[in-house]
Amino acid sequence: MSSTMFNDASKSSSLTPLLAAIVLTYNEEIHIGRCLRSIEQFCDEIYVVDSFSTDRTVAIAVAHGAKVLQNPFVNQSVQFQWALDHIETRAGWLFRIDADEVAEGDLADEVKTKLRTLPDEIVGVCLNRKHIFLGRWIAHGGRYPLYLLRIWRHGFGRVENKWMDEHIITWGGKVINFEGGFCDHNLKNISFFIEKHNQYATREAVDVFARRCGLPGFIDQGNEGLGVQAFRKRLLKQSFYEKLPFPVGPLIYFIYRYTVQLGFLDGLEGVIYHTLQGFWYRFLVGAKLFELEQAIHCYDEANKIRDDIERLTGLKLFC
Repeated sequence: MSSTMFNDASKSSSLTPLLAAIVLTYNEEIHIGRCLRSIEQFCDEIYVVDSFSTDRTVAIAVAHGAKVLQNPFVNQSVQFQWALDHIETRAGWLFRIDADEVAEGDLADEVKTKLRTLPDEIVGVCLNRKHIFLGRWIAHGGRYPLYLLRIWRHGFGRVENKWMDEHIITWGGKVINFEGGFCDHNLKNISFFIEKHNQYATREAVDVFARRCGLPGFIDQGNEGLGVQAFRKRLLKQSFYEKLPFPVGPLIYFIYRYTVQLGFLDGLEGVIYHTLQGFWYRFLVGAKLFELEQAIHCYDEANKIRDDIERLTGLKLFC
């Protein structure tokens, strides 16, 4: 492991920093400059935690005055927690944003006017997320408004220990929503989208299977401190969707999302997106979970279950 730190003198101040942003990267030269430009106006510090990119990601981050650290990548959860453990900041609040995401102007205004005045009982802030796919805002199918906990009081949050769909967990106070938000706008092509979701499906299947087997490190960590919307969605997913027989679940979910939640209003781009992300991806998770269930017995010893999962998926489990 190595780390590199660069200070942005233009942001230095005798005052305690209000907000420090953390961005994880690996070969994100196409996105990182856009992301940093969108947050530098309201973030006092920016930390880029890079997984040894081979492109110009680090150089671009340094040019924008970010403080860059490097650490080998295991998964999003492990890498983000490493970032929380290793950044040196006195900022009162932390902000998580991905390299392919862009903070919008209304978020900048809201952070500047509200964040410093929040009462001590507020420890987390959920932001409104938009998803842009093939240049179109996917505004239906349950994809908007979508509130995610992305800002939290320093010392009152950590990242979940999960292989997929990890969230920031807070404690010691309340979580509120800001109306301002950010957009997820990946500029890469559909082939990248498919390959990324293929990897996501493996990780989610492992999470579900290991949790069902009671594998240490995967037992349900509790869902409080996520924010109201994320809490409700996860509760519904675990208590209802995951109990549906495969492949009925993906089909029901897609029909509900495309009709009841008006996904059909998202045009041709929406047809592609909701089919890939709302049906194909959920079907793929179910298929991979089925494969794990056929190959591995949950009553085996924990080390054997872990070894078998690693052998079948190629993932190196961290617990």
